[in-house]
Amino acid sequence: MNPDIEKQVSALGDIHRKMLAEFAKVIVGQREVLEELLVTIFAGGHNLLEGVPGLAKTLMINTLSRLVSLHFKRIQFTPDLMPSDIVGTNVIEEDHTTGKRVIVFVPGPIFTNVILADEINRTPPKTQAALLQAMQEKEVTAGGKTYRLQAPFFVLATQNPIDQEGTYPLPEAQKDRFLLNTFIKYPALKDEEDIVAQTTTNVATDLKPVCDRETLLKMQGLIRDIPVSKHVTGYAVDLVRATRPNEPNVPGFIKDQVAWGGGPRASQALIICAKAHAALNGRINVSCDDVRHLALPVLRHRLQASFQAEAEGITTDAIVERLLKEVPERAHA
Repeated sequence: MNPDIEKQVSALGDIHRKMLAEFAKVIVGQREVLEELLVTIFAGGHNLLEGVPGLAKTLMINTLSRLVSLHFKRIQFTPDLMPSDIVGTNVIEEDHTTGKRVIVFVPGPIFTNVILADEINRTPPKTQAALLQAMQEKEVTAGGKTYRLQAPFFVLATQNPIDQEGTYPLPEAQKDRFLLNTFIKYPALKDEEDIVAQTTTNVATDLKPVCDRETLLKMQGLIRDIPVSKHVTGYAVDLVRATRPNEPNVPGFIKDQVAWGGGPRASQALIICAKAHAALNGRINVSCDDVRHLALPVLRHRLQASFQAEAEGITTDAIVERLLKEVPERAHA
């Protein structure tokens, strides 16, 4: 274990406070969303943001990339978008020194640090799948060759939950690749008044980067060095296993309301997010409260509600919230 871990976690807490302060110069309110975005990048994962149009999803992601001095590219997903439009393609060019034709790979927009996959569910599964290898292995294959992506690499995708005409729902395997699924709600009354006042004037925003790429990579490694007790790990695993209707001793309502539950990747996500949440708040001790704090964005997209639950209007959020009340912590050893 890193001998200076407490000192470095304290430094990460300072970075966290500064990032929230800089965010506040551009984004009014939405503290919970910003926290989940920061957990996402410091845990080294991807995020699927859902919210109606006009809630500053694109602005949040662009601002985040500026605060950590990362390269940012935006891809607008449309029904006619092809995989090569994302990954890149091979083209034939003439070598001016030899006069011969050569095949040259032209990288696509995926070769960056932060990808904003805007309205990802508006493109067919074939094009959605072009992101899978990059999200999981941090590399892409084109023309028989594999190219490594520069670390860090994040996919921050957006979905519009209300306009489903002409959309292609993400397959479960792809949704599982997103570390968190963040819901963006309408702003509070005071926040909306501030948004209108701030965005209808000529006030310039002086946004200052808080950390660079090397610092971010170092902090990602630091978070993985943080120890977690068996008590907390056991609670995270018990919580995920309780979402599976075929497991023994699960709460009775799960068998009625869940078609299938979260896999091991959900347990892993709960722990790495709990570590990141504790570290961002300057703490080295990861608790069950940290697990509970991130349970909704970690699990809501990894459960499939049963037909009966959907007919009764029961959401996966409601299922997870009920589970948090019914799954007990393990006794300390």
